[in-house]
Amino acid sequence: MRVCVMFSGGKDSVFAFHWAVMHGFRVDCLLTFRPSRGDSMLFHVPIDAVSMQGEALGVPVLFIDVGDNEEEDLVGGLRLAALRGVEGVVTGALLSDFQRIRISIAAGAVGLRVFNPLWRKDQGDYLRWLVGHGFQFMIISISALGIPPAFLGRVIDYGDVEELIMLSRRFGFNAAFEGGEAETLVVDAPFFSSRVGVEGVPIQLGEYSWIYSLKRIWLEPKL
Repeated sequence: MRVCVMFSGGKDSVFAFHWAVMHGFRVDCLLTFRPSRGDSMLFHVPIDAVSMQGEALGVPVLFIDVGDNEEEDLVGGLRLAALRGVEGVVTGALLSDFQRIRISIAAGAVGLRVFNPLWRKDQGDYLRWLVGHGFQFMIISISALGIPPAFLGRVIDYGDVEELIMLSRRFGFNAAFEGGEAETLVVDAPFFSSRVGVEGVPIQLGEYSWIYSLKRIWLEPKL
């Protein structure tokens, strides 16, 4: 089956791509929605990095601009994928019914099947699996109390995962950030032909709000 992957460049969408390939799907394209405002409930995307990731994966990226009517633009993007002969869409939805239901409705409107391979997975086990299977990801934004800004811009390892799980229990955020508590960027993964190099600086936006502002992004040989 030919599918598209809803792709933000974070750990969940890269896992969705990995799952699709490992289950024998042909990934025709990565569908990336480019929000016009920063408070989008559905889409959070580092655009330049996604372009590099698409090149590393050898899969074209379809960028869809999103305006005030996100759900209408979501249907439009999925329709473009369907016109390429895609029969299904794979998502990285983990816990968000808001995200899952809206994608299901939009996909149904254009006749696409929906696959949510991460749905309701244990967050701690999932994070450990990612690190253990060669997914290198970093936190590039923080929007919740309890996530140390020291995590910004560095690849998360096993020790970091255990600390995040502990902190999530203490402060009440989702360890895998499904509630938008943080955003991640994958710099290497099993199907990447190259590694994504990044340089950036941490910037504080509010009491518990930080971003890792990306200043330079490039592709480099895998380690």
